[in-house]
Amino acid sequence: MQHTYDYTVYFDPQPDGGFNVVVPAIPEICTFGENLVRAREMAEDAIRCYIESAQKHGERIPRDIEATKEKITIAV
Repeated sequence: MQHTYDYTVYFDPQPDGGFNVVVPAIPEICTFGENLVRAREMAEDAIRCYIESAQKHGERIPRDIEATKEKITIAV
């Protein structure tokens, strides 16, 4: 039986191009894509691999978390 999982994913554009990808609910995941399409594919692959490994080893599959994003202004 197949299950579906939803995760919040952040795509951080890099100055030299491409996107760093992080999944707040699964901090072990950090990947990269040369463009947004490739970054999404890399994120999907990394999450799938993580879940398959967790299932194989009888480990808990993490739930998505409500990540908070805000800007903080610092005067120096």
